[in-house]
Amino acid sequence: MSMQWLLARAPGFNALTAAERNAIVDFSLLWSLFEALILKNAGSANTIRAAVDGWYDKGILQADAYDPQLAYFRARYYANGSFTYHFDHLHLRRNDQIELVRSVIDGRNNDPCCRVVTVFVIVLRFRNNLFHGLKWQYALAGQLDNFTSANSALMTALDHHGQLQG
Repeated sequence: MSMQWLLARAPGFNALTAAERNAIVDFSLLWSLFEALILKNAGSANTIRAAVDGWYDKGILQADAYDPQLAYFRARYYANGSFTYHFDHLHLRRNDQIELVRSVIDGRNNDPCCRVVTVFVIVLRFRNNLFHGLKWQYALAGQLDNFTSANSALMTALDHHGQLQG
């Protein structure tokens, strides 16, 4: 019922493909599970950093598992020696470890922890931009690859660190 309501009333929602709508719905559920199990219900750049540092300290970081998502984010947010206009649309805030994110995206910083933190800070920004309405400025258009990459990163983290059942 709510999907029909959104299709009829939400700006641009009916123009999205089924894959785009599914990726957004999946993201909402995956983020909620990630925040509950990994971030202990406190989603922020600081709790992301603490989780990643904890994985590193235990020897279970597996930073290479997030290389595909990082490669996508680097290509989207940095090209031809400068940050793209998409980077500004992340709306990074002061407490989002902006300089760390910038240094990883532009390739100056390849520290394993920093790479993984950057992936999840970007995913956090997708979450905030979606749940606080900024993504609706674009009628959610053009977001399939963003949410597909984010969903993949969230599932990888949940598989490795979420202590899920079977």
